[in-house]
Amino acid sequence: MKVFKFGGASINTIERIKNTANIIETYKGEQLLIIISAMGKTTNALEKVADAFFNKKKDLALQLFEQVKETHLTTLKYLITLNWQQAENQLKNFFTEVEWLLHDKPVREYDYYYDQIVCCGELLSTTLVSIYLNEIGVKNRWIDVRDILRTDDNFRDAYVDWKYTSEKIKTDIKPLFNDTNMVITQGFIGATDENESTTLGREGSDFSAAIFANLLDAESQTIWKDVEAVMNADPKEFTDVKNIVELSYREVIEMAYYGAQVIHPNTIKPLENKNIPLHVRSFLNPSLPGTVISNKPTHNLPPIIVLKKQQVLMALSSKDFSFVEEKPLSQLYDIFDRIKIRPNLLQHGAIGLLCCLDDKSEKIDKLALAASEIFNVQLEKNLTLLTIRHYTEEKIKELTAGKKILLEQKTTETIQVLMR
Repeated sequence: MKVFKFGGASINTIERIKNTANIIETYKGEQLLIIISAMGKTTNALEKVADAFFNKKKDLALQLFEQVKETHLTTLKYLITLNWQQAENQLKNFFTEVEWLLHDKPVREYDYYYDQIVCCGELLSTTLVSIYLNEIGVKNRWIDVRDILRTDDNFRDAYVDWKYTSEKIKTDIKPLFNDTNMVITQGFIGATDENESTTLGREGSDFSAAIFANLLDAESQTIWKDVEAVMNADPKEFTDVKNIVELSYREVIEMAYYGAQVIHPNTIKPLENKNIPLHVRSFLNPSLPGTVISNKPTHNLPPIIVLKKQQVLMALSSKDFSFVEEKPLSQLYDIFDRIKIRPNLLQHGAIGLLCCLDDKSEKIDKLALAASEIFNVQLEKNLTLLTIRHYTEEKIKELTAGKKILLEQKTTETIQVLMR
């Protein structure tokens, strides 16, 4: 049993869907559980639908959703021939699920509506790929993951109910492999015990695949991406990047913690628990070996660079000159927990605190308001957080040249610099 995960870039055109199908077809003699993300920029498009709906712009929301529908119906038209009616009916069921909501008025929190709308992307993409595969003779079963993966109701960052999910995989998924070698389902999404859709956080499809790999006792998990391997920096930001052939679970967890986008932060633990290797390979050139991530220690790694833009520096100072490391700091962490936000960098002195956070405007506003009851609060936006694992002094100088450093933390392995 292997678990494969294909990201949105692997299916964002007709040609790439067919390429993905060709990769899958080469493994049709093996048992595969396949996770597929939303097509291309669909998640971003659906986020705009959710924003418009929540801001009570119903007509705009419906108009934006119409564009999502047309994209998928056009893909269907040129992809599927024999079973187009089945595919169209299934797509329309998911369209209706969203449109029913869009004709209502928002009365709950934004995150709830985000999950109900955005989850549609994975349902649409997996439907198209599954039916296409069956049409070309690659037999598979399509499953709505919301019937399997149970979560709590912490919308947009839901926590998995492992016990319930494990039982559903045992009773509903494993028996399917008696009749087929392939099961296709969605990443990123789940559902509550009240059948409300939830999401596991952006890039959560990697985590979904790891959940299935763990509970199916898979021999491996493979993430198919549009890069040759895991690299030491984002090739969109840097030109002198290097492929990394092997990484340890620990190193990848560190990379994810500091914001590297290649692997979702929650992905590694379910794999490490059962010593399941994680492969990162190129769907553009599947003959390349890619990167293997396992419990094997790795040495002599190049500097690994993570750049996070759109950062906020929140400067907090005591209103009465009391030490912040006592009760005020405890109160601040309670606020972080309540608002569901985590600082990327935190440093405190006697009567002041500096917090670096992602600029999620709705949460930053709530945080600043709540913190202002305890501290004096100042904000600075549009900053960049640079993290270098296995840094060298030359690399630090190169990447901070011409920048104003506002905050710096350094250990023997890692340096973090907040700069404008």
